[in-house]
Amino acid sequence: MSNTIGDNLKLTLFGESHGDYIGATLDGITPGLKIDYDYIKDLMSKRKPKSYETGRYEEDSIEFISGIFNGFTTGEPITVLIKNNNTHSKDYELLKDTPRPSHADFTKFIFSDGYADYRGGGHASARLTAPIVALGGIILKALEDKGIVITSYIKSIGDIEAPSLGIDPTKEELDKLNEMDFPVLGDKKDEMESLIEKVKEDSDSIGGVIETVAIGLKAGLGSPYFNSVESKISEAMFSIPGVKGIEFGLGFNFSKSLGSQANDSYYLKNNEVKTKTNNNGGINGGLTNSMPLVFRLAMRPTASIFKPLDTVNLKEMKDVTINLTGRHDPCIVRRASVIVRSLTAFVIADMLMEEEGRRALK
Repeated sequence: MSNTIGDNLKLTLFGESHGDYIGATLDGITPGLKIDYDYIKDLMSKRKPKSYETGRYEEDSIEFISGIFNGFTTGEPITVLIKNNNTHSKDYELLKDTPRPSHADFTKFIFSDGYADYRGGGHASARLTAPIVALGGIILKALEDKGIVITSYIKSIGDIEAPSLGIDPTKEELDKLNEMDFPVLGDKKDEMESLIEKVKEDSDSIGGVIETVAIGLKAGLGSPYFNSVESKISEAMFSIPGVKGIEFGLGFNFSKSLGSQANDSYYLKNNEVKTKTNNNGGINGGLTNSMPLVFRLAMRPTASIFKPLDTVNLKEMKDVTINLTGRHDPCIVRRASVIVRSLTAFVIADMLMEEEGRRALK
């Protein structure tokens, strides 16, 4: 059991959805990194809900209580606290003995011998991703200063597909996506938002796909077998509530391809080895190959919907039907994109430190 991830750079989460505070500690950070509070505030704003998403709106005022002095990291553990203010705990009283289908309510009940905090999902809630974004802002800015830029954007909502970035995107293209509150390429934004609103009106929810691209990574980063780039990213991404699938580069479409179609041929560009295609998503043998890192996540529809739900009363051990109250997202894809981007930055920083040491982010 662990609420900590990372080998050289370690991230630990704590708190519950309706507790007084949520927070995280980042240990192993490079000393001397300047804290850009405006940058962090902008990231946090992208995680906040729009009018057609959850009605729970938190200010998310962050408080760094250690590891920062005179606006710079000291190299000691950084702990961030975020106060929970807008909680409606009474909405969850009905769930004490009747777990919501497809949520962690039942599994956490078993795990905790019946002592789990069931309010808002407790420790399993996506609310705990807020401190990930707060600390991610420190790492993302440091990586950008080193020429490594990461974006996570919406590839699809339901059946509505948007374009992807090209094989070798520019920093300007990634920056443009990172400025958007609804990060999507092409002209699908209005159609996607309309679909989300319609699903909400129908008391339902819908899933989608998030695509992530990182540029500026040198070749040879990673550590196979069991600490491959793919395995480290996958471990981090599956900690995000709602993630149910991941693929790198061509992903599952490799199964439909011939080797002559799928291979990424090498060529020289400005005396650097590049590939003509990027079907492998910038990874070969568990190591980066200097092409853009590309992966996609499948996000499930939010489990909390306002339709009758069949479940079991664990106290009376009988089948029952429940009707949820409270405030729930009809689609988590947009808000999750900045969480994915932040955790990707963490994994890349951890791998850089494996190779270059704790001062790798300077």
